[in-house]
Amino acid sequence: MTGNQALGLGLIAASTQSKLPLFLSAYPITPASDILHDLARHKNFGIRTFQAEDEIAAVGAALGASFGGALGVCTSSGPGIILKMETIGLAVALELPLLILDIQRAGPSTGMPTKPEQADLLAVMFGRNAESPVPVVAASTPGGCFEAAIEAARIALKYRTPVFLLSDAYLANGSEPWLLPDVAALPDISTEFAEQPNVDGGFMPYQRDPETLGRAWAIPGTAGLEHRIGGLEKEDVTGNVSYDPDNHDHMVRLRAQKVAGIAADIPELEVDDPDGASLLVLGWGGTYGPIQSAARRLRKDGKKVAHAHLTHLNPFPRNLGAVLGRYDKVLVPEMNLGQLLKLVRAEFLVDAVGYNRVRGLPFRSDELAEAIEAML
Repeated sequence: MTGNQALGLGLIAASTQSKLPLFLSAYPITPASDILHDLARHKNFGIRTFQAEDEIAAVGAALGASFGGALGVCTSSGPGIILKMETIGLAVALELPLLILDIQRAGPSTGMPTKPEQADLLAVMFGRNAESPVPVVAASTPGGCFEAAIEAARIALKYRTPVFLLSDAYLANGSEPWLLPDVAALPDISTEFAEQPNVDGGFMPYQRDPETLGRAWAIPGTAGLEHRIGGLEKEDVTGNVSYDPDNHDHMVRLRAQKVAGIAADIPELEVDDPDGASLLVLGWGGTYGPIQSAARRLRKDGKKVAHAHLTHLNPFPRNLGAVLGRYDKVLVPEMNLGQLLKLVRAEFLVDAVGYNRVRGLPFRSDELAEAIEAML
């Protein structure tokens, strides 16, 4: 199973488990195009695929599908993701579910389209205007792309938010044996639409679930649920256009609080540390295989090395700070110039060290083993 094939199957599973039709729109771009090709073959699952005329049209169509009650998805890579950012900001303001799959490649600009890189993390975290937080999930193995797609869809639907799912060219084209999952064991990620007015005599589109802070999702055309849409700031609860400064501050904080609250709904970070190490290697995304292999190699030589790998990058797992505090040294290998490193140092004030290469090639386990041994 390749990573892109697993993403396609994961999206089909997310559609089935959410009981929503899947609409995937994309403009062809390496290395994401295979997902569009694969899903176009699965119309028997009610999948609709749309090859748009450009990247902006693709994300606009996906967001429109979400507005209409579908699971809206768009796929791209770095150059296309940047073009989509304005519409993703609109999805933040509208508070509608939307999946954006970023299959990262070497850049900047056109860069090296067939080569892997991990350099879009800060872009998907902060690449929109103003305060516009978006959850970020990252797959770490080709087969793991399946579960990552379902998890990203679960978060988007439950919290009414766009979600970024990060993969890269190494995972997309890499393959591994994949154990067919038990379909009966897949999580139920179904959601409910608003069907009737939620206050006396009317419908308040920004009335929120007190647990998730997600707003009501009303299908256009439902009698009695007419409401405003658009990118202008919303008045809390009513959704009317508002220029009130206190309301703006309140809405900005609410949207941030909604995303931050997802930390209580994701697994705590697990650490592979069989020997009580003093050094933690913290990774994310497609570096999982080389890091794990390097750790095993060093353990055979009697070295003590711990490894933890992040799937959720925004928000971080709620125990990440405690995990980092248990180790004297933290090494963060990345195929960029230190993007997760910046976030970890800023958030947790730890003296983490980066190991960074941007050669358009995945890490080798032997080079990582040397870097870890040098820190030891």
